[in-house]
Amino acid sequence: MAKILVTGGAGYIGSHTCVELLTAGHDVVVIDNLSNSSAASLSRAEQLTQKKLSFIEGDIRDATVLDQLFQEHSIDAVIHFAGLKAVGESQQIPLRYFDNNIGGTICLIRAMQRAGVFKLVFSSSATVYDESNASPLNEDMPTGMPSNNYGYTKLIVEQMLEKLAAADDQWSIALLRYFNPVGAHKSGRIGEDPNGIPNNLMPYLTQVAVGRRQKLSIFGNDYDTPDGTGVRDYIHVVDLANAHLCALNHRLKTQGCRAWNIGTGNGISVKQIRDNFEKVNGVEIPFEYVPRREGDVATSFADNARAIAELGWQPQYGLADMLADSWNWQKQNPNGFNES
Repeated sequence: MAKILVTGGAGYIGSHTCVELLTAGHDVVVIDNLSNSSAASLSRAEQLTQKKLSFIEGDIRDATVLDQLFQEHSIDAVIHFAGLKAVGESQQIPLRYFDNNIGGTICLIRAMQRAGVFKLVFSSSATVYDESNASPLNEDMPTGMPSNNYGYTKLIVEQMLEKLAAADDQWSIALLRYFNPVGAHKSGRIGEDPNGIPNNLMPYLTQVAVGRRQKLSIFGNDYDTPDGTGVRDYIHVVDLANAHLCALNHRLKTQGCRAWNIGTGNGISVKQIRDNFEKVNGVEIPFEYVPRREGDVATSFADNARAIAELGWQPQYGLADMLADSWNWQKQNPNGFNES
């Protein structure tokens, strides 16, 4: 089995991926600066798997910390989650996003190169696609200039990694373009725990359900969609975590740089999510329609055929699982990892 460095491994997707890596028998080393995550997620990952991982509290922009990490651990490959991800915030403090997401990745790649580690799975986003593309989105469609700075950093890093792999054939890089991760581990021990007001639909919805928020705001009900609300491709976080294992296995055997969509291939509206959440969980979700958010497209969902064919990956969980597991996590952890 391989020894895998997971940057940002204490975060929502990172911690679920650590569970899947440990379960598959890999050795796991995590670096995370805990700026938007909790070390409790890692101790719970260890409890769930009955296996130990190594945790370094540090920043990927710190070359000294990275060099020491690569010297102490014989790393085979890196899964790179570390980065800032709030769309709205990225518009207000762009430099912080450029520094963290782009600068941090450059620092990481340099450290990997010094250590002779050339296998990388990068956490990208469907926001890199040109907004004029019609869904389902496939990997051959053109990328475009994202309307927010978060998406811009993902696009720039993708382009950098493609150019790096083209210039040096030692590199083997997977670009995983996520759609909308939701859900939580079946146990309810780890899940999504954002700082402050959630930016994403599901944690906001579950915080309404648990009484932390008064009502759900649905941004826009005048889109050209069946019920007027935005349509997205929601994928269970455990399916997403498993996609990283499949991409890792693929990249350990091949060279170059390649992108894969990670989504279910189904578009579901925001209103349908809210209505189905009530049905599945028997919880009332008061809501109101508010104006559209700038930069939101009406419809975005994946063509996931490439990932299924090339990575041997298949999503296992349906909408009912996503909604039940999200609620199971939130009701067991009403204050997230902050148990007080």
